[in-house]
Amino acid sequence: MLARLKAVLPRWFPDSSPVVDGLLSGLASVHAGLFSLVSYAGLQTRIKTATDGWLDMIAADFFGSSLVRAINQSDTSLRTRILLSLLRERATRAALRRVLVDLTGREPTIIEPARPTDCGGYGAPVAGYGSAGAYGSMALPFQCFVQAKRPSSAGIPMVGGYGKPALAYSTPSQSKYATLADVSGAVTDADIYAAVESVRPAGATVWVNIAS
Repeated sequence: MLARLKAVLPRWFPDSSPVVDGLLSGLASVHAGLFSLVSYAGLQTRIKTATDGWLDMIAADFFGSSLVRAINQSDTSLRTRILLSLLRERATRAALRRVLVDLTGREPTIIEPARPTDCGGYGAPVAGYGSAGAYGSMALPFQCFVQAKRPSSAGIPMVGGYGKPALAYSTPSQSKYATLADVSGAVTDADIYAAVESVRPAGATVWVNIAS
């Protein structure tokens, strides 16, 4: 900003003057602050560039209290959750699988008792007693059984826990004094249940089992 101001000064001012430079530096500082504020405000007008508390306000505007920033969650991570949820498919088997994969990074097991592809049938090649498939039942309409898996990356990477024998500084697994900021992949069981509920068809029952 100082260079731009000096570039438009009339030529009767010297190229270098402590008095002129001091005066212009004050003006340049104000202009630089205003420019930074305008640039910051411009970022907050789009989800893909919003930051800080403005991103939390965007999440609240679209989803209320159903999508909030997790403890120590970064702007990038929260933005990804918002964008995934905006146009998410719902009320289908594919939607149920997708929301769990997006949340945990692991494939769930989904079984619909009334679906031959999951449970097979007499004379069908896709399943057989003692070899594949699950027990089916036409007495369980509009229901499915889901085994969701917790994220494999949960915790603090490369760091062991209390009571673990394989600990050495600077090598996997190591020990350290840690804070909540070191935790990655912090997805709770409540998050998994909420994700299933967010895409569950009205009138359908989804039985969920969560495994590590």
